[in-house]
Amino acid sequence: MNRCPWCGEDELYVRYHDEEWGAPVHDDKKHFEFLILESAQAGLSWITVLRKREGYRKAYDDFDHIKVAEYDDNKVNELLQNSGIIRNKRKIESSINNAKQFIKVQEEFGSFDNYIWSFVENKTIVNAWEDISQAPAKTELSDKISKDLKARGFKFLGSTIIYAYLQAVGIINDHLTSCFRYKEV
Repeated sequence: MNRCPWCGEDELYVRYHDEEWGAPVHDDKKHFEFLILESAQAGLSWITVLRKREGYRKAYDDFDHIKVAEYDDNKVNELLQNSGIIRNKRKIESSINNAKQFIKVQEEFGSFDNYIWSFVENKTIVNAWEDISQAPAKTELSDKISKDLKARGFKFLGSTIIYAYLQAVGIINDHLTSCFRYKEV
């Protein structure tokens, strides 16, 4: 079975590739989860974050953005001691801030899903890369969304992080044309 080569043979990575990456997401809870995880990944490998995903799920109240928005300094200190997540104070504080901004976007657009998919008129961008080296780290679209999120008060979500997020939630299909998932998503 042909897969995108980035997932290698690691069971967790392969399962993520085969079952999640690039599949269109329309659930706000899942959007929030990927925003948290992609932001945490900055400067690290995605497999590092995937291995800590369950730790994040427990530490972040199952990615409940309403609860995360209410986290205080005591919770930040607790999270900084939690070896199940990436213990970076800026990333933790930005995740709490971003939960608050996430709620504002939901209030304005009815859902975060409505907001994020409006950038592509609710249609997945399907690229036709034959080699992984062809896929960019960021695009005009990720620049535009990152800029808009920053204007709305979001933090730690630069263009490269947003591009990875867009791939993860299926707004962009960057499966290679030779990958069995290319035509599935």
